[in-house]
Amino acid sequence: MTRIIHIQIDDSQAPPATPEMEQERRVAIFDLIEDNSFSVPGRDGQPAPQGPFQLDLCIRERRLVFDLASEGGDKVAEFHLSLGPFRQVTKDYFQICQSYFDAVKRLPPAQIEAIDMARRGIHNEGARTLQERLEGKAELDIDTARRLFTLICALVPQG
Repeated sequence: MTRIIHIQIDDSQAPPATPEMEQERRVAIFDLIEDNSFSVPGRDGQPAPQGPFQLDLCIRERRLVFDLASEGGDKVAEFHLSLGPFRQVTKDYFQICQSYFDAVKRLPPAQIEAIDMARRGIHNEGARTLQERLEGKAELDIDTARRLFTLICALVPQG
């Protein structure tokens, strides 16, 4: 399986991130570049692109866009995903993250841990949704999907 070596996020259409969410995004990008598993299957009788890949991630015309290029910058693939399947899980994720950030400031460790477990569960749900939506377009492991879901949260409008 190949990997992503560079990530560019176009968040020009996204609402401003809180400092906590900005930090989560930086960590997700760092972790993703350090360790990920991402491949694109061959299509229409063509062999699978070998990678490594550069990924541009954005929202365009209310769709989540994965724009993949080779290491040298040649276009490899572009996937457009409906935001619908992500709306509820990203909303839930933002709410639990806010609860977690608030809890860290004022609650005892046991309560913080309980909220963090719920946050991880919602994060896993978002990662599985991403894997399902990319089925047949790209193959990625759960850790890569988790980190990409964090980045998607930075793009999806809340409200």
